[in-house]
Amino acid sequence: MINIEQQAWLNHLDDSDHIKIVPYNPKAKEVFKVIKARLIKVLGNIRISHRGSTKKKISGQGEIDLYVPVSKKDFNVTVKKLEKHLGKPGSLYALKRARFVAYIDSIKIEIFVINKNDSGWKMSVRFETRLKNNPKMLRDYEKLKIKANGLSTQKYYTLKIAFINKVIN
Repeated sequence: MINIEQQAWLNHLDDSDHIKIVPYNPKAKEVFKVIKARLIKVLGNIRISHRGSTKKKISGQGEIDLYVPVSKKDFNVTVKKLEKHLGKPGSLYALKRARFVAYIDSIKIEIFVINKNDSGWKMSVRFETRLKNNPKMLRDYEKLKIKANGLSTQKYYTLKIAFINKVIN
């Protein structure tokens, strides 16, 4: 079941494009280390989490999902620091989430500054923990991603969110 807030977000996504699912690239681990070191120089000694399919070592869109969870009071300061080095965020939900994009060796890196007290972040942490502790569930998640190859961004994320909701509820 997809909630109203999730559906509103899904409605803004492209329904005419096609996503591509690729096998896990072991190079992602090294690229994460490089971008993490660069971000620490910009942000200081701050928590930076590698998440998503490249962290789980499964098929996915091939990008590295990197999260910088911060308190609400540190959110805008962190976004401003990243703007100086990465430009304006591709998307910004005030005091909730900002998304930046960078590339290293043709690997896309999505950098999210996230309010660590936001319900979406907490849900994401629960989901990741459940997958980590349940190999069958992780395999099912990878199968869903592989079957979604070629779908629109909107359809892909609709399937993903429904799966995530099922796992955490």
